[in-house]
Amino acid sequence: MTKSSHAAVKQPQWPKLREIMGPGLITGASDDDPSGIATYSQAGAQFGVNMGWTLLLTFPLMCAIQQVSAEIGRVTGRGLSGNLKQHYPRSALYLLVGLLVIANTINLGADLGAMGAALRLLIGGPLLLYVALFAAISLLLEIFMRYSRYVSVLKWLSLSLFAYVATLFAVRVPWADVGLHLVIPQISFTRDYLTVVVAVFGTTISPYLFFWQAGEEVEDEKEDPHAHPLKRAPREAPFQLQRIRLDTWSGMAFSNLIALCIVLTTAATLHAHGITDIQTSSQAAQALRPIAGPFAFSVFALGIIGTGMLALPVLAGSAAYAMGEAMNWPVGLARQPLKAKAFYGAIAAATIIGGVLNFTPIDPVKALFWSAVINGVAAVPIMFMTMRLATDRRVMGRFKVIGGLRALGWLSTLTMAIAAVGMLATWA
Repeated sequence: MTKSSHAAVKQPQWPKLREIMGPGLITGASDDDPSGIATYSQAGAQFGVNMGWTLLLTFPLMCAIQQVSAEIGRVTGRGLSGNLKQHYPRSALYLLVGLLVIANTINLGADLGAMGAALRLLIGGPLLLYVALFAAISLLLEIFMRYSRYVSVLKWLSLSLFAYVATLFAVRVPWADVGLHLVIPQISFTRDYLTVVVAVFGTTISPYLFFWQAGEEVEDEKEDPHAHPLKRAPREAPFQLQRIRLDTWSGMAFSNLIALCIVLTTAATLHAHGITDIQTSSQAAQALRPIAGPFAFSVFALGIIGTGMLALPVLAGSAAYAMGEAMNWPVGLARQPLKAKAFYGAIAAATIIGGVLNFTPIDPVKALFWSAVINGVAAVPIMFMTMRLATDRRVMGRFKVIGGLRALGWLSTLTMAIAAVGMLATWA
């Protein structure tokens, strides 16, 4: 065959690395925020390597619901809130969006507090000044930086999670014991054990991640002049659906790998030395210093700041996307601030209120507990309605979710329902 005939043959298009690394990577990385780090640190400190299995189990479940959320956004050209508004009663939508906004705002406050505490551990100085500084930097970047450049910043910030890989290899880990408990976990049905299991599930599979990834798929489609919602341009579907699948599964694998590193690090250090009560990520970093040395302490603390800078815009942005679509506001980080005042106002309000919580007598640890409760309660109906949307031909057309992804999505929903019931049972 001649060179010209080779050129005439259309080669299959495969997503390039820069095209794969998108909403899924940012979403997965943001899941390991300072609040999540605190939960994973508590799991490792309290129960050692016998908690790693939870992250293996949540991985496919997390991937399924995130992929479903992304496909809804890319197929319909609307985020989750916009689709829920079209197909469900407004009262239910407003209730769920309200719960999401409250939980995200509290989570923002806890993350800002953890970032400030981490910086104070590293260099000393006033905690509240650092909280205000981090809130201001995040808000200014999210509102005034060009969308394409801001997404690049978030992708680079995801590299900060490798701090926890470095920390893991800076300590001595009983790898044989780790492998055994990952394959054959010793599950305890005590109240404390089940509470931590539920906390890990609730931290790993959170409603704000669904809204953010769907919203970013819509955002990316609108930013590309050659892209369209797949319902209107089915010829784009093979490439885009493959990209979403690769982006989501690689992003969630990265997220859960980092979470596992945190669990194993604290298991090999804190749990091994009898330190089992860790309430915040900064406490975990501080407890590491005398056991694992200054390097592990510094890297762990710097990771808290890096992941926090990644998580703050996701928390504020997902709340604004949900509110904006529910209220028919112009939404999108690609819009100029003056053309989406309410949307950016919601981002600013969530960030500022979250920061202000650190200046009040409210205990951020207790506040974070209640945000986890709200998230756990809201996740189940949101996931149920998301799966209903994804499997409805009126919503998704020929791209409705079927087969293995459908089964895995419903299994994820059922698992979270069981986790929520388990949480309530531990209280009783």
